[in-house]
Amino acid sequence: MRVALTGATGFLGSRVRAALAAQGHELRLVSRRAARGYHQWPGYDAPFPSEAVSGADAVIHLAGENVAQRWTEAARRRIRDSRVTGTRRLVDAIQAAAPRLAVLVCASATGYYGDRGEEVLDEASAPGQGFLAETCIEWEREAARAEESGVRVVRLRFGMVLGREGGALAKMLPVFRLCLGGRLGGGQQWMPWIHVEDAVRLILWTLEEQRSSGPLNAVAPAPVRNQDFTRVLEGVLGRPALFAVPAWALRLALGDAAEIVLSSQRVMPRAALNAGFRFHYPHVADALKALLS
Repeated sequence: MRVALTGATGFLGSRVRAALAAQGHELRLVSRRAARGYHQWPGYDAPFPSEAVSGADAVIHLAGENVAQRWTEAARRRIRDSRVTGTRRLVDAIQAAAPRLAVLVCASATGYYGDRGEEVLDEASAPGQGFLAETCIEWEREAARAEESGVRVVRLRFGMVLGREGGALAKMLPVFRLCLGGRLGGGQQWMPWIHVEDAVRLILWTLEEQRSSGPLNAVAPAPVRNQDFTRVLEGVLGRPALFAVPAWALRLALGDAAEIVLSSQRVMPRAALNAGFRFHYPHVADALKALLS
């Protein structure tokens, strides 16, 4: 299969790139930098490189600005433009390409659901409110435009991807190893998460699985509360979590971006499970032990 991949140098994208290569797929890597072996896409407001999608069978779109930063007005523009405008440019290129590809797998996020407390959420749940939810709604709307050209579109709503070499867990580990970690806010908020190996497997599975289309929650089937995640992590590391960070301190330090860690999202992967996907790491204790032992 000829597969175009954006975000190929990122934490998740580099794992996806390696897995695709190991399976013998022909890769068309897209980067914002001019580099050997990559198709250059200099900016999200620039046209997507048509040669990357011309004749391709599939596109996996993972590129996007990191949301884990203080949300200044400039940061909000970068986050939104990287997802909304960037996906619009990609779909424009897909619609102009001949022959048309079979499938577009586009990243989204569980931020789509906003802060929902104890509500159990699946792909049929309504979107939430707030900056992340609004960004995800527009992001997915742009990706769905490819369906007008007969392309099967999968919109993967990722929770926190757990891996040692990147993402949120890599930032937590030094703090917890110094016994400085602890629950965030009240600790009762639900955290959707997925082991990086399952995240990669799910992406590759959607390339072939015709029953996967529309929104799919890329999360393990057992979400945990923040305080429970904290207890499991301290147990696996053998380090006590001595501190708690109150919500007001997070909001003082992060501003509106504190909603990333304070929002409660009890998200279930019903679409993936109903289509036959099976998680290797459904429980957070097993996932953290596998990553950190």
